Amino acid sequence: MDWTSLFQTILPYLPAKYAGDIVSIITFFIAAAALALRFWKPPASTSKLLPLFRIVSMIAQAKGWNTSAYQPGAKAIMVPVGSSRAKEAEKLGLDMVSTHPKAGEPPRHVN
Repeated sequence: MDWTSLFQTILPYLPAKYAGDIVSIITFFIAAAALALRFWKPPASTSKLLPLFRIVSMIAQAKGWNTSAYQPGAKAIMVPVGSSRAKEAEKLGLDMVSTHPKAGEPPRHVN
């Protein structure tokens, strides 16, 4: 069950006054978390702030296209829009799949 269907199931049972307040509070927390992520540099994978960063990221619903290019514990090569990541990885002697920002690991060298 996703959040939307859960919310739609519970919302009709709440008084209108409280339902509006709850929607406003939830919307505020999501917007505040998204704003915090906009200016918060992701911590290192060994940082004690990593769990907090992941919670804020989850509240901000930062996934897919909304995720930061830089993730804790991951390193990626950034290439210009007009060039190919595969060609740039080949020039550096790196495995092309591991150079993607969402790979979740540092780029690997090709043997």
